[in-house]
Parts: sequence; C-alpha cells; structure tokens
Amino acid sequence: MQVEIKIDPSQPEPKVVITAASMTEEVNRIVRRLSDEIPQAISGTRDGKLEVLEPEDLIRIYAASGKVFAVTGKGEYTLRLRLYELEERLSPHQFVRISNSEIIHLKKVVNFDLSFAGTIYVKLSNGTVTYVSRRYVSKIKKILGI
Repeated sequence: MQVEIKIDPSQPEPKVVITAASMTEEVNRIVRRLSDEIPQAISGTRDGKLEVLEPEDLIRIYAASGKVFAVTGKGEYTLRLRLYELEERLSPHQFVRISNSEIIHLKKVVNFDLSFAGTIYVKLSNGTVTYVSRRYVSKIKKILGI
C-alpha cells in the first residue's frame, strides 16, 4: 500500500481519497478505520462494574462458551463486542488474530516457539500459554518475518 500526503492550505478540512484497482477487504478495512461511525472505546465488565479498557493494557481477547473475554494485568473482563468487531477497533500493527477464537497483543508476547509441528506455541507476559491455529500460522510467520 502506498501513502501520499498533500498539504494544501486552501483545503478547509482533511480529505481522504483511496485509489485501488478493485474493492478489496483491505480497502474496506481502511474505510471502516477512517469512518467516525465506529466508536473506538472498548469496555468490559468485572465484578458487576463496567470499565473502559485501554488497548495497551490488553494481553489477549478470546471467545469461550458463547462469550468474549479480555485479559489485562488487572484481571479478566467480559466484553459485549464480538471478536471481529474488536479486530476492527484494535490496531493491526499491535494485535493479531491467532485463531477463530483468539486475538493477542504482540507487545505482550514473551516468545513464540516454532518447534511444534504445524503450530506455533505462544507464551504471553501474564504466563498464559496459547497456540496459533494452523489456519493462521502463515499469517503469523509473515508478521514475524520468517
């Protein structure tokens, strides 16, 4: 993707023009990110209290038993959003989906172990161990540059 910025003092407000050969998922993602319609706050409930969660505090987000949970250094929160909605709100440079049911914060990864055949073992900063599903292995390897 190429990014071009033009400074024009006569332009009253910022204007974004996307030029692409066709409408792709990447173009859709950019449009959703630039749109003001999507609120960027992430809130979770714990002990009956609703708290606003800062993305930099998130370690992992996962789905289990029909619910979505976020794990931070302070504990585990229940979220009302679906994983795909969270994926849209979170930075793709910091958060990555590792399975159909889990998103991890790359800055909270202690290490990746590629010695397992076909999968990748992930150890997170809070001691949690998880695995990259086979479907997402090539995506993670690309992100890691291997």
